[in-house]
Amino acid sequence: MPTVKRGFPPVVDANARVLILGSLPGEASLAARQYYGNPRNAFWRLMEVVLDAPLVVLAYEDRLVALKAHGVALWDVIARAQRPGSLDAAIRDPAANNLLALIETLPDLKLVAFNGGAAAKLGERLIGGRVPTVALPSSSPAHAALSFEQKARAWRGLAPFIDAGAQ
Repeated sequence: MPTVKRGFPPVVDANARVLILGSLPGEASLAARQYYGNPRNAFWRLMEVVLDAPLVVLAYEDRLVALKAHGVALWDVIARAQRPGSLDAAIRDPAANNLLALIETLPDLKLVAFNGGAAAKLGERLIGGRVPTVALPSSSPAHAALSFEQKARAWRGLAPFIDAGAQ
C-alpha cells in the first residue's frame, strides 16, 4: 500500500491578490520540505518572469517572503493522498484542503491560479466559481510537452493581478 503523502501549510498573508495552487508536493519537495523543492521544477524560474524579480538565487525562506511581498500565496489543492512517486496521475484517495475557508480570509484575492491540470480539475470543483480562476501549464519537469518559454508566456498572465509595486 502506498504511503500517505501530506502537503504543506499555506504560504499566505492577508494581502494576497493571487493564490497559486498545486496538486500535492512531489518526492523531492517533500524531502526538502519546500514548495517546488525539485531543482528541475520550473516554478521559481517562472515566478521570476512573472514578478520580474530574482528568486532562484534566494534562500527558500527569502523566496517565500518575496512572493508574499508581491501579493502571491501558495498552497495545494490536496491535503493528503496515497501516491507512489511524484506523478499526479498516481494520486489515489485524495483529501482536499479547505480552499474556501482560506479564500474567505483573503479580501484582496483577485485570482486563483492552478499549477497544472490535476490541480485545476479538483480545485475548480472545490472553489465553485467563487473567485476567478486560471489553469496554467504545470511547472513540473514531468510536463515536458511545452518548452519553458511556452510555459512562461502563459504564466505571464498572472502579472496584471499581482501587486507589481511591492518590494
